[in-house]
Amino acid sequence: MNNLRVSLVQGETRWHDPAGNRDYYGDLIESLHGITDLVLLPETFTSGFSNEAIAQAETMDGPTVAWMCEQARRLDAAICGSVQIRQTDGPRKDRVFNRLLFVTPDGNLQHYDKRHLFRYAKEHERYAGGSERLTVEWKGWRICPLVCYDLRFPVFSRNRYDVERPGMLDYDLLLYVANWPAARAYPWKTLLRARAIENLCYVAGLNRVGTDGNGLQYSGDSAVIDFLGHPVSECTDEEVVATTTLLAAELAAHRERFPAMLDADRFTFS
Repeated sequence: MNNLRVSLVQGETRWHDPAGNRDYYGDLIESLHGITDLVLLPETFTSGFSNEAIAQAETMDGPTVAWMCEQARRLDAAICGSVQIRQTDGPRKDRVFNRLLFVTPDGNLQHYDKRHLFRYAKEHERYAGGSERLTVEWKGWRICPLVCYDLRFPVFSRNRYDVERPGMLDYDLLLYVANWPAARAYPWKTLLRARAIENLCYVAGLNRVGTDGNGLQYSGDSAVIDFLGHPVSECTDEEVVATTTLLAAELAAHRERFPAMLDADRFTFS
């Protein structure tokens, strides 16, 4: 496992403007070719966090998925963020998901559907929830990408010792892409640190800035946190693209020095 360069793209998402947001975020990441391995975009980065945006939900054949594939190819880096996606087949046909997309330069696309829907904003009344956690492998790192409100539920994100791969945990990097309002900034900062410490991993949390169409303000506070809960990179409340290098050897050394996973409770999730 080599070092991994992660870019936090903390932007001011335009309200209900998918084409405008693709142009906006495309401009922000244009210069990242050759200096990053993984690009993080916010939750619902084409629309903002809106129940009404469900009417604009795209399909997996829509322009945003194609745009993400093109950006990953052009940057020669993986890219992820969440968008509203309407299912076109299967038992949940016509349901809309808050779907995180993880795309690599070779066109490989994996997705995770947000499990914990934000009841406080009635997200659960409009969107369908996912059930399966996703782990992807990229550049030798095992990565678990999650979405916003998932941050408050530690059981779902627990980094379990992998008995089928001796010496391995489920993942090395935990990701959260979010639209997390400024009014709850302290829990955001605190929980990112807690997830890193308890899971013996790096955590990258990417939030947006600005004010949305519902009048909610966002203070950013995007960050990369190390396995001891220390910030490696922290953003303030401004538009910024920040690239941080995660050190593989330091993570491995910490796990060897402090192997708390060997004493963890064994469980399965259903």
